[in-house]
This record gives sequence, structure tokens and C-alpha cells, in this order.
Amino acid sequence: MVIIAAVDRSVRSSRVVNEAVKLAKAFDDKIHVVHSLTRSEFLDLSITSAQAEDSKDIEQIRSAAAEMAEKAVSGVDVPYETVGLFGNPADEIVRYAEDQNARYIVVSPRKRSRTGKVLFGSVAQSILLNASCPVVSSIDQNHSG
Repeated sequence: MVIIAAVDRSVRSSRVVNEAVKLAKAFDDKIHVVHSLTRSEFLDLSITSAQAEDSKDIEQIRSAAAEMAEKAVSGVDVPYETVGLFGNPADEIVRYAEDQNARYIVVSPRKRSRTGKVLFGSVAQSILLNASCPVVSSIDQNHSG
């Protein structure tokens, strides 16, 4: 099976990958480090003036997203691959996890309150609510929000 590490461009991504590595070692699984870009995010990055209707441009977006996923990987000692997706991040990550028959999806919420309750961002929350496999939340224990 596969463990999905759903990353973005934040510092939280390394925690997500580290948690996915722990799970992969425990279950002898492979990791897919996944990043999804929307067309507007891609255009905001000024990578190209892509038209999302053109399949060549969609592949450019997926390639750019995979490159961003690769930046979250450092010192990983289990088999992994990076995957770029195009579209609504929560929907695409859930769909990808289903297609891969994922064992887990690892996400990281944006903030923690002082009382320790997790305040999930919309992507993490949507993944939690819609995934057909278990979702693991990777939280920085040193952050007090």
C-alpha cells in the first residue's frame, strides 16, 4: 500500500513527510508526496500563462506541483515518489488516495490554539471529512499558536 503525504509550500510540509516516513516504516509501505495546484495558484507563481483547457499546460501545472512536493523531501530513507496534481487540493488529494488505495493520508493543520484544539484549514478539514482511508494529522508540538 501507499502512504500519502499531502504537502503545501509551508514549513509544515517537512513534518507531514516525517510523519509519513514513520508510517511507511511501520507498515513497510511507500510514500507518495503529493502537492496540488489550482490554475490560479499556478498563474500567481508566474510560471507560465497557462490556459487550463490545454492538456500541455495542465501537464506543466502537474510538473510544477511535483517539483514543489520534491522540496518537502529531505533525507527520506524509504521509497517515495513525488506527485503533482491539478485542481482543488482537497478533492484531488482524496481522489488520488482512493485511486492509489492509500493506507493513510497525512496532513497538517494550519494552527493550534492555546488549549491545544486543532483549527483545521479548509483543505485539511475537507480531506478529513471526505477521505475513505484514515487521515493522520501531523502537528508541531512546540507551536502554541
